[in-house]
Amino acid sequence: MDIHAGILAAALLAAVGAYFIARAGIRSIQAARKLTFYRLRKQRTAGGWRLFFFALFLFGFAFWLPFYGEPKIFEVFPPSPTPSLTPTITLTPTITLTPTITLTPTITDTPSVTDTLTPTSTPFLPPAIEALFESVVTPNPQAIFSPIRFSTEYDGINAINPQTVFQNPVGHMYGAFSYDEMIQGVQWTALWLYEGKLVHPDTHPWGTIPGETTGGYGYTDWNPDPGEWLPGTYEVQIFVGLDWKVVGQFIVQGELPTPIETITPSPTVTPIPSRTPTQAASPAKTIAPTTSTP
Repeated sequence: MDIHAGILAAALLAAVGAYFIARAGIRSIQAARKLTFYRLRKQRTAGGWRLFFFALFLFGFAFWLPFYGEPKIFEVFPPSPTPSLTPTITLTPTITLTPTITLTPTITDTPSVTDTLTPTSTPFLPPAIEALFESVVTPNPQAIFSPIRFSTEYDGINAINPQTVFQNPVGHMYGAFSYDEMIQGVQWTALWLYEGKLVHPDTHPWGTIPGETTGGYGYTDWNPDPGEWLPGTYEVQIFVGLDWKVVGQFIVQGELPTPIETITPSPTVTPIPSRTPTQAASPAKTIAPTTSTP
């Protein structure tokens, strides 16, 4: 059983004990009212109230222990996460050329060429992110981080139901971890990458966010617009100062939801028929007879 589970068990036992003690105190007060002698009734009543107030104290202790007592215990007994191994730079190009030529009566040439190149490099901070550093505190080389666990839910200590493959739409993503041997004020950085390209930097002096101590539990998160969760491989790299500490990966699958297009109806113009003017008949011309002179 770890410290977290032990604290939860102690809080549960304190709550159960408080319930039974409070019930015993109430029963003692009720029984005291039936006593005839004043002194015995007073003693029994005082004892019942003492039990009741002690039960209230246990209730308060059961509430305080998991929310406020656990961080205090971790300051005295910091967790010891398992540090991840630092990979060395390994460049292993393997080129295999295997031509196979078979001469038959129909002359068939079948070349087979296989080229395999598997480079592996250590993560590093881009100069643009390094230019954002605010702290000048020298990092502790002994600082260690546990492997990153990814989830869309975080309870303040652990990632709930961590996974490595997520289906769209994703939403708010958390990368939870435990740590030890950190120094207050040192620059801490988490880089979120998609297919090797930086999509979200998170850097600040350690201790500026509540809960960041020398050892305990922490997280880095990203909550972009739903349209930014493209299918593919995502990676989170954590640095202390310029020193790389741990890296984690997860995969997003499924196409993004297609927004529903809203068609706005356009007004229809109804033509109004116009009247066609009628042409009035022109009066006929009258030709006057002409008289010829002999």
